Amino acid sequence: MASKRIKKKKPTRFREISFKLSERQKKSLERYCKARKTTPIKLIKKSIQNYLNLQFVDKTPDYITPNQLDLFIEAEAMQAAEPHGEGYKPQAE
Repeated sequence: MASKRIKKKKPTRFREISFKLSERQKKSLERYCKARKTTPIKLIKKSIQNYLNLQFVDKTPDYITPNQLDLFIEAEAMQAAEPHGEGYKPQAE
């Protein structure tokens, strides 16, 4: 019998982010963490967790270049002028 292959686990890559806090902010953070029996790193990660879990879709901007044809703009203007479409006849009551 053929032996099963074991897949290698991809190593997790970490990126470092740094920011500055004032002395007062640092003391406040440390006191808060001490009172809640947690660490500043865990507190910060928990605070930004909602933003990290968002699924961001990279949408390309919708813009028209000067060299682009105006074929579809005219068709959309015609449809806006005729809300019921071509050949629409209202029913007589």
